[in-house]
Amino acid sequence: MFANFLIGLREGLEAALVVAILVAYLVRIDQRSLLPRLWAGVGLAIGLSVLAVIALEITGSELSDEAAEAFAGFMSLLAVALITWMIFWMARNARALKAHLHGEVDRAIAKSGWALALVAFLAVGREGLETALFLWTGMRSSGQDVEPIVGAALGLGTAVALGFLIYRGAIRLNLSRLFFWTGVGLVVIAAGVLRYGVHELQEVNILPGKDAYVLDLSGVLDPAGPVAGIIRAVFNVVPQMTALELIAWGGYLIVVMALFVRTVRVSGPRPAATRGLSAPSAPGATQAQAGGAADGLVPVSEGSAARQ
Repeated sequence: MFANFLIGLREGLEAALVVAILVAYLVRIDQRSLLPRLWAGVGLAIGLSVLAVIALEITGSELSDEAAEAFAGFMSLLAVALITWMIFWMARNARALKAHLHGEVDRAIAKSGWALALVAFLAVGREGLETALFLWTGMRSSGQDVEPIVGAALGLGTAVALGFLIYRGAIRLNLSRLFFWTGVGLVVIAAGVLRYGVHELQEVNILPGKDAYVLDLSGVLDPAGPVAGIIRAVFNVVPQMTALELIAWGGYLIVVMALFVRTVRVSGPRPAATRGLSAPSAPGATQAQAGGAADGLVPVSEGSAARQ
């Protein structure tokens, strides 16, 4: 459940921040009449994400056991690829995210008001599809249907609440630090999903070495016990691993974690998404308030600036 909560929180918070930036910019340029179209795009993206989970579940259940294992393995690899790309994309491009979204809105309005719905759909849909794929993979690897959904729902709900409070200027939150630590957590989770994908592909002999176990802690840790169950549910790691599983898990964890930390350091500590999500401060806003927004601690909207 925790792994899916973290995925829902991270992906949901990114989507919530994108929506907050879009809404705030429309308010700032006095285009409130286009807000329903923006929300239509967001709604369509959410609906597509739900349909993606249902489609994956139906597809997996209709296949034979061997084909289902192969399908789960390949989908796990795809999930790892997408989440890895997302982590590094955000680390490299977060500084320009706000300006990029503002430019997309300007171009959409110049073409057609409904083009704005497409901007919102694409921005939120990417996060939604990544969440859907990871959620389904978590359901397959854990063998549970309810807990992964509950975890993801709690994470998404928390993200929506945080996004709203940040937009309203009700909380101080260092989003740069939050994204860093959730990124670290996602790297750990993705390493486990990669191990699971390799295991499934070994089970159907697409990858070799399914009996070449090099790690066996079953004498110390009961694979069917509660501790092993918790470790598997959170990290997707099991007491017995083949050589290829261990190489995939450990290699990904070491290499990707090192590259992620390096990318964050090179890109700088303050993503644009943390430097104020909405319209400029009202004339009465103090210099300290403006500075807080710039540091990602007090994102200020037009309404919240006036209240402050």
